Amino acid sequence: MELDSRMADLEARLAFQDDTIQALNDVLVEQQRAIDLLQAQMGMLARRQADLQNRIGGDEDEAPPPHY
Repeated sequence: MELDSRMADLEARLAFQDDTIQALNDVLVEQQRAIDLLQAQMGMLARRQADLQNRIGGDEDEAPPPHY
């Protein structure tokens, strides 16, 4: 009887561990999607900033108009 009780306890623990592992995996997948989205947004913002700096920097390199 004791062996059956111990087996039932181990099976219950295994079931809870499997559920916990699946829940953790679901959270991990969701976090990875969020990280991927944030990395894409950061890349887009970095490109925008570089474009704006090139536009601003490009105006300073122009020669002054001839009447100066």
